[in-house]
Amino acid sequence: MDALPETIVPRTVGVTIHPTAIVQPGAELGRDVFIGPFCAIGPDVVIEDGARLVSHVVVDGHTRIGAGVELFPFCTVGLAPQDLKYKGEPTRCEIGARTQIREHCTIHRGTATGIGTTRVGADCLIMAVAHVAHDCQLGNHVIVANNAVMGGHVQIADHAVIGGAAAIHQFVRIGRAAMIGGVSGVEADVIPFGSVIGNRARLAGLNVIGLKRRGFDKAQIQRLHGFFRALFRDEGVFAQRLAETRRHYADDTLVAEILAFIDAPSHRGLIRAE
Repeated sequence: MDALPETIVPRTVGVTIHPTAIVQPGAELGRDVFIGPFCAIGPDVVIEDGARLVSHVVVDGHTRIGAGVELFPFCTVGLAPQDLKYKGEPTRCEIGARTQIREHCTIHRGTATGIGTTRVGADCLIMAVAHVAHDCQLGNHVIVANNAVMGGHVQIADHAVIGGAAAIHQFVRIGRAAMIGGVSGVEADVIPFGSVIGNRARLAGLNVIGLKRRGFDKAQIQRLHGFFRALFRDEGVFAQRLAETRRHYADDTLVAEILAFIDAPSHRGLIRAE
């Protein structure tokens, strides 16, 4: 059996690197970083203070791992995108502080034909066997449950929850504090605070549990319910209902956030209630 290559240990305070790990020259490690057994770190990787790679983790490409991030066994971060147009351009991947990436997750770097960077925000939890494709943009405090997958260029705003085994089509936008039910196929955009479920996913209502957890009071939630019914449940042409709700709820900041989301450019259109 061939001997393992010698591990190169950067001279940084408190860094622990297991003898079986490989850290390429050029990689930057912050204070108190832990690199566990059989990890492989590429030459263009930056790992910030207090990050922990448990074991068998691969981090490559122009990738930044934020402070306090935990990477669990067999996850890969910053590898080349699954895009036949990709020709090895130096695109990026960024993981925000204190995020947890669990076992067998795959997070790929961006593409030159996209925005060039895949980002996962701070304080996220990406559960086992989830896939975050090239050029995806995840906000802060996002939870992605086991086996959920997303195509390229997906945007997920803060505090959204993606249920287990959900599949999100490329270019889909998911608004703040939205809830995607388990085993849902999401083909179009999901409004902030919305809850969708099904194959193909339908807009079932508001994510009331998520709203309560985020600290919204009863009056705010009731007003959102009124807006939701008027826009998605009442009779008539959707464009006319949209104009009417825009007039009626003009002074409500949460409704304004939903309306701004609806007005923003979209590749996939909007999921509506049945």
